[in-house]
Amino acid sequence: MYKKLSIKEWAVEDRPREKLLLKGTRSLSDAELLAILIGSGNPSESAVELSRRILASANNNLNELGRKQVPDLLKFKGIGDAKAVNIIAALELGRRRKEQAASEKVVITHSRDAAGYFSPLLEDLSHEEFWVLLLNRSNTVIDKFMVSQGGLTGTVIDVRVILKTALDKLSSSLILCHNHPSGNLKPSEADLKVTKKIKEAAALMEISVLDHVIIAHDQYLSFADEGML
Repeated sequence: MYKKLSIKEWAVEDRPREKLLLKGTRSLSDAELLAILIGSGNPSESAVELSRRILASANNNLNELGRKQVPDLLKFKGIGDAKAVNIIAALELGRRRKEQAASEKVVITHSRDAAGYFSPLLEDLSHEEFWVLLLNRSNTVIDKFMVSQGGLTGTVIDVRVILKTALDKLSSSLILCHNHPSGNLKPSEADLKVTKKIKEAAALMEISVLDHVIIAHDQYLSFADEGML
């Protein structure tokens, strides 16, 4: 009768940990890397098989997997709090690595630069956040800061906080950015109103609002590109 082999009974070169040591990280599939994180499967699945199912639930897309929360992972037999936290922590490290890489791009010359700067921060979030990028006269990034965060329905923006920080940092211009967790790029009426409000208030301080970028998963919309500023 056929007996299912556990990972420990596989050939050494086929075990994820041993395979990584022998051949390097690039030799491993996403499922094998995930299997290393969770360590073990359940009585009916190996860690690799369980990892394949977890990835399939995210359409085999790591960005989509990065949007899952602990309760989503706990639905899988063999995934408890500790394993779920390991997965979430690893994905967060990857996100922060992307964020640090983006921060090295200090000159913003196009909407795609701004989108690339903010995407690592915002594309995987399940709630809305509103950020501001401060630039000097040569469009070099001075700083970035979060103004507010909220639920799926939106955030509350305090224009005074934005202008005070911009003045304190001697900023010449601003780029606004927020995310739409729903994936819908279309600006809401509130998005249009707050953009106009910030632009008009900033103009009184001789500070320009260069753009407002909406991040929706792996896409973006630029108010400047669309002629909406």
